[in-house]
Amino acid sequence: MTLQVVGWVDVFTRKENKDVIIENLKYCQVKKGLVIYAYVIMTNHIHLIVRSENESLSDAIRDFKKYVSKKLKKQLLENYKESRKDWMKVVFEYHAKFNKRVGAFQLWTHDNHAILLDTKEKFESRENYIHLNPVRAGIVRNPEDY
Repeated sequence: MTLQVVGWVDVFTRKENKDVIIENLKYCQVKKGLVIYAYVIMTNHIHLIVRSENESLSDAIRDFKKYVSKKLKKQLLENYKESRKDWMKVVFEYHAKFNKRVGAFQLWTHDNHAILLDTKEKFESRENYIHLNPVRAGIVRNPEDY
């Protein structure tokens, strides 16, 4: 599945923001039974191959996105010295206007772009896509360098 930041805002360019994702993925593994086969954190979206052992995958991802959104709102707009914070606030508030469920701030789009990987070929294709995403984006030369 792909989780995308609204407006394609490059939130995950800073290590501190990526760390929020890593921290919450670890939490979801331990507390929610999230099984992670592959993932990559790009600047404005995340690709994951996951399943949930303890609860519905939809519930686990909903909770993941909610936690990350709250934590990054505080980090980006309240505590963190983000040079783009005024612009980001405008973007996140603009997108929230169109969705009553999120309040005044929306980090994630609502569509999780989930794909059922029900064959070995589909799984391997998506896994390769995930691993090569930073290479195709020109961030690194080799997947293992990311």
